[in-house]
Amino acid sequence: MLIRPLIDLLFPPLCHACKGAIPVTGAEGTPPQPFICAGCLGKISFLESPLCTLCGAPFATDAGSDHVCGACLSHSPFHTCRSAAVLGGPLQDLIHRFKYGGKMHLGDPLALLAWQRLERFIAQARPDCVVPVPLHRRRLRQRGYNQSQLIGEVLGKKLGVPQVVGNLSRLRWTEPQTGLDAGDRVTNVKGAFGVREPEALAGKRLLLVDDVFTTGSTLGACVDALREVEVAAVVAVTVARGLQQ
Repeated sequence: MLIRPLIDLLFPPLCHACKGAIPVTGAEGTPPQPFICAGCLGKISFLESPLCTLCGAPFATDAGSDHVCGACLSHSPFHTCRSAAVLGGPLQDLIHRFKYGGKMHLGDPLALLAWQRLERFIAQARPDCVVPVPLHRRRLRQRGYNQSQLIGEVLGKKLGVPQVVGNLSRLRWTEPQTGLDAGDRVTNVKGAFGVREPEALAGKRLLLVDDVFTTGSTLGACVDALREVEVAAVVAVTVARGLQQ
């Protein structure tokens, strides 16, 4: 019982973002999860109401209640979607290192950060399983892991539901979405996803997981594929959301 506090005293845990020591707090003498210091957390812009009730986009004003945004009134691919925070600052650096720098261990703190902010929303969705946005097998070989799957694994454990990997799949190679405008992003991923075993997902409530929401085109293409197999509902969550200028 005394070993853990002693280790933390001699070798205090470091913040994943700034590498500074995190002071040990709490009744059990353990550092706060997800091992991101208070200073770095203070630099992360967490998303708060008012938000679009469908796509989760924040509104410019701090006043008012959640409601459907103009874009979703005309067309929305989502049953509902939420992100934990704005893509920027320490969070953007963490996600970049996680996604492109081979830092697989950052999946846990990023997933825990999302869980802490979105736990109520996710729990209310009552998902039967977690479905990560898949990578094309070529991209998976290049990167060595699917970042969405690592996040989804943590969320599935928190919920007590299984993560279903491989059923939702990439049917074709797509160019990276980075650098494409909103219209090209939609065209790039249109029809890129499919479901291998429809009967395994039909009638189920799904938690679709990705790391970043930019324009929503990738998530939307996944939802289109899942709707074709008559799932009961798709709730999408991401760690971060890139705000359009």
